[in-house]
Amino acid sequence: MFVLAMRSIRQRPGRFMATLLSAFLGAAIIMTFNSMHDTAGQRGVDSVSAETLSTTAAVVGGYGTLLVFFAVASTVTVNIRQRTAEMELLRCSGATPGQFRRMVVGESVAVALIGAVVAIGPAMLGGRLLLEMFQDTGQVADSVSYSFGPVALLTGIDITLLATVGAAFLAVRRATRRRPPRGGARTLLAYAALVLGALGVCSTFAFSATDAALMAPPVYGAVLLSAGFALLTPRLLSGMLGRLPLAGASGWVAVRTLRERASQLSGVLMPLTLFTCLATATLYMQAVENDVIDASGVPKSVDAKNLETLNLTVVGIIVVFACIMLVNSLYAATTYRRREFGQQRLAGATPGQVLGAVGVEGLVLTATGVSFGSVAGLAGILPFTMVRTDSVWPEQGLGMWLGIVAVAAVATLGTSLGTARRTLRTPAVEAVALAA
Repeated sequence: MFVLAMRSIRQRPGRFMATLLSAFLGAAIIMTFNSMHDTAGQRGVDSVSAETLSTTAAVVGGYGTLLVFFAVASTVTVNIRQRTAEMELLRCSGATPGQFRRMVVGESVAVALIGAVVAIGPAMLGGRLLLEMFQDTGQVADSVSYSFGPVALLTGIDITLLATVGAAFLAVRRATRRRPPRGGARTLLAYAALVLGALGVCSTFAFSATDAALMAPPVYGAVLLSAGFALLTPRLLSGMLGRLPLAGASGWVAVRTLRERASQLSGVLMPLTLFTCLATATLYMQAVENDVIDASGVPKSVDAKNLETLNLTVVGIIVVFACIMLVNSLYAATTYRRREFGQQRLAGATPGQVLGAVGVEGLVLTATGVSFGSVAGLAGILPFTMVRTDSVWPEQGLGMWLGIVAVAAVATLGTSLGTARRTLRTPAVEAVALAA
């Protein structure tokens, strides 16, 4: 099966580009920040610089590991769903689900290993730039030299491979299951995440305004709330469809398509919801914290600078990975619909109506993901603002939130419409024949 997996990669390299890109960027980010552990562990590094570097590596490394798993899982899942015909052919040829599982996992591991090895060079460059940024802001002493050692190398490769193996195994196990999953475990996890998220947000009131860890409970609570909403995306999307005023041929087709593909679109809504929640909560909380420090007239301490740097870095990583997951999932899902688009055109739909339906689908997905992501983010922002400033609403306004929504809308609509327009260049008869 390993030989068959290698032949599959050589014959269809384009199918594995999304997994390769996710593994490459994930390994690069993990190795970049974990190289701070190697740098902090050198001889002669002062305690303040070592603490700054170690804290950065620990916090961002944890977020990076989670995001790598989600990114690889989304791309691998979409890839597996598009191989139904191949799976049936292998079954008819005598292949067992275990053999197909080993083939898919072998493909994913080979692609992820290539991505992790290629990411070593960019990770070393990124680590140097990150250290220079800390030194320019006075958080790390100028005498500290950069080191890329075994911690960065091993964690980058190991975490990427483990995430790829786990995501591929779960995706192919679900795809080869003869009975459709009931979704009981998914629902249980979703409600557990919502309950734990609500408890985390409420625990903010147990802290005082001057506690250094004040931002942690609302952020982690908001993350758990957004994860719960993300796991419930099929139900949430179905509920949104019944309340949106969609008219016309494009709107009717979009609603029918979204209802049929609600479970499959969870791979798109999950990163969109997480991105909106984390970006909104982190940016607004950091803005509130900055205003409080500026109003006090006291210069920012090293800890305050570290916290701001971590928050902005985490948001940057979230933006990159969320866009990657959205683009990968939407591109793969829209390209796979070539036959569907051809059938619609043969049934009398014009290319403009097909594009209109895809645009409406993108608007509904954006509205759903942004809405529930914003609710989760707001649930963390309000307790933090109440404890830190004795007011309910932050004074920053809607500017940052509108920017976050704009990024989400551009990533969703731009990818779906651009891919659909490119797919529609193929004549309808040829598209149906090729897909068949």
